[in-house]
Order: sequence, then structure tokens, then C-alpha cells
Amino acid sequence: MIERYTRKEMGMLWEPQNRFQKWLDVEIAACEAWAELGKIPKSALEAIKKKAGFDVGRIDEIEAVVKHDVIAFLTSVAEKVGPESRFVHKGLTSSDIVDTAQSLLMKEAAGIIIRDLKHLMAVLKEQAFRYKETVCIGRSHGVHAEPMTFGLKFALWFEETKRNLDRMERAKKAVSVGKFSGAVGTFSNIPVAIEEKVCKKLGLRPEPIATQVVQRDRHAEYLATLGIIGASIEKIAIEIRHLQRTEVLEAEEPFAKGQKGSSAMPHKRNPVGCENLSGLARIVRANSLAAMENVALWHERDISHSSVERVIIPDSTILIDYMLNRLTGILSGLQVYPERMMENLNRSYGLYNSQNVLLNLTEKNMSREEAYALVQKNAMISWKTRKQFKGLLMKDKEVKQYLSAAELNEIFDLKHYFNNVDYLFRRVFGKA
Repeated sequence: MIERYTRKEMGMLWEPQNRFQKWLDVEIAACEAWAELGKIPKSALEAIKKKAGFDVGRIDEIEAVVKHDVIAFLTSVAEKVGPESRFVHKGLTSSDIVDTAQSLLMKEAAGIIIRDLKHLMAVLKEQAFRYKETVCIGRSHGVHAEPMTFGLKFALWFEETKRNLDRMERAKKAVSVGKFSGAVGTFSNIPVAIEEKVCKKLGLRPEPIATQVVQRDRHAEYLATLGIIGASIEKIAIEIRHLQRTEVLEAEEPFAKGQKGSSAMPHKRNPVGCENLSGLARIVRANSLAAMENVALWHERDISHSSVERVIIPDSTILIDYMLNRLTGILSGLQVYPERMMENLNRSYGLYNSQNVLLNLTEKNMSREEAYALVQKNAMISWKTRKQFKGLLMKDKEVKQYLSAAELNEIFDLKHYFNNVDYLFRRVFGKA
């Protein structure tokens, strides 16, 4: 089983050391902007850039006393910088730093997820073409409907993943904003030019208008996108779980050498990977709801959103990164059983041809209502007696008045169902 986990990369992104480093990056960028406007001596800027640092343990010690994480961070930085630290955080409020740094982290996390989605799409495309002509039965309500090919399932998932890629790129853009407009967003103690200069340095866009915080509809869009990606992952996982049921067994997730399926029953090969993905999708969806609850804050801000975001943003990005990589590994090593697919297709006695029979009867000038009743009558007999549908139709006197044996044989030819598979693949994957 091929699994390309990046949990370490995504997890480290949200570690306190990296989070505080982003805060420091933002503070230094602001100092550079002030210096460019001649409001901070160049010598002070040089000292700040040379000495600025922090100690996570020391920040924790200070925060235990002051009960304010940004003040604790600034105090730790000041202890390393010395007198020039008076220029750090000039004209800023805490959210200018925290929200802008969080935008940088979310932007970087989105980049990792975008890369994961592209890797998944490559596997989905490869499997789509591998099983493009592999015949299986399509199901609606879990019941046999009409034949299709197994490759169409992968093509469908590819197209949905492509939409998720588009959504993630839009969400990345939505959160790639910085805010340096002060206590309630009015630039009362900071020039507008500072925000423009700092955002440009950091690769962000200025928030057109803010309160004390970047508005949380942006974060809600981001988390909602992760929720949709999680739902798509679960959609694929559930399909594999259904296909792996003993009664179906058309495909199953990889089962590694030495793997055990049950503590009690040595024969078990359970779809635990896909079940894991189904469970984790619930967490990501729940987190997206919490992000929507964060949109409505009191007046120009409160901090009810802050405690929530410390959990849901790292957790959801880490989970989606893990889930995408685990799903990619499962699909890369998916065990597929075409012979079983044909066995299952034949379990419904050719009843999947009922619509084609109905349409051919109407083309012979039988009313749709009469044709439906005639076809359904024979279909119910087929189900009850377990006899082949085509054989019953060939013996039905009323059917024989409209359709010859040769016409029925043509109607029951499987090729009829696959005439447009190439067309569908071109629509999804292009001419190549």
C-alpha cells in the first residue's frame, strides 16, 4: 500500500515555535515599513533584525502572569532586543499581528492541501483509465440499476476532486489578507502606507476594511471548503466500504502483509482505513460549523472566536492532509475484482435491461403506460422465480407482437451501455 503522509510537515506548521516565528516575521516587517517612512531609526531597525527572537518556555512563564499571549510574546522579544524594542509593535493592536500571522499559516496550509489534492487527482486519473472498460453494475438505492464501467466511478471522483481543488484555491485566496489598521480598524495610530507595505512584503493583500480583526467569513469559507473536501473523501470511502462487503466483494482496500482484521476472527479483512476516513470527516464537518459560529462577533470584535480557532484550524488542516494522503494510498493499492463484478451483474437475471425494453416497445407505438406495465409484470416474475428476464420476454405473447427474438437479443447486448464512455472521459479528462 502506497501512502504519502505529510503529517509531520503540516503538524510542524502549527507548532508554537513556528506560530511565534510568524508573529515575529510580521512584527519585523512592520518595523521595516516604519523605517522606510523614516519613523524608526535605521540603526534601531538593524538592532531589532539582528537581536529579535523569543523563547517559547519564557513566553509561557510570562503569560502565566499577564494572562495575555501577545504581551507575553512581546516581552520575550524585548528581553532579547533591549532598548530598541520600544519600536516593536508601534501603532499596532494584537489582532494586527495574530490575524496576519494566522493568514500566513492558513495560506501555507492551503498550499500543502492543494498539493495533496493534485496527487489524489493523478491517482484517480490513472485508475479511471485502468478500469475504463471494466464492466460493473450501477446501483441506485443499493439495488441493481444499469451496467456501467468501474472507471467511470474514478472519473466521477476525479471531477469532484477537481472542484475541491478550485474551492481550495479560492479559499486560499480568501484568507490571504493582512490587517494593520489598529484598534478598531480606523488607522488611528498607524499610516495606511504601513499596511500596504507590510502586506506586500508578506505576500498578502490588505483587508479592504476591517474592525479590530480580519472578518471571520473568510475563515468560515476556508473551513467550509475543508468540510466539503472531507465529505468528498467520505463519499469515496463509503463506496469502497460497500464494495468490500462479503455479499458484494467487487473491490477492497489494501491489506498489508502481517495485518490483522479481528482479534477474534482470523479470517476478517475489514475496510478499517475507509471507516477511519468516514469518522474523521465528521470532525472536519463539525469544525466548519464552529467556524460559521465565529462570524458573528460583538461590535468591532470580541475574542470568542480565538479559542475556537486554536482548535479547529490546526485540527482540520492536519486532518484533511492526513485524510487525503490516506485515501490516495488506499486508491493506489485498491484490490479490484472484475470477475466478481460480472457475477454480481448477472445476479439480477438481466433485469437491468428493463428501461431499454420499455423504450423499444414505445418506439413500436405502444403507450408508455402499457409498455411499463408489461415490462414490470415480467420483471416481477423474474425476481420471484429467479428466471432470466430475456427468456420470459421471449415467451410473452404480447411482447412478441412488438419485438422479435433478434430485436430482444440486440436490446440485451451489453455494448449498448458503453457507447458514450469515451465521450464522458473526454469531457472529464480532455482529448488527451
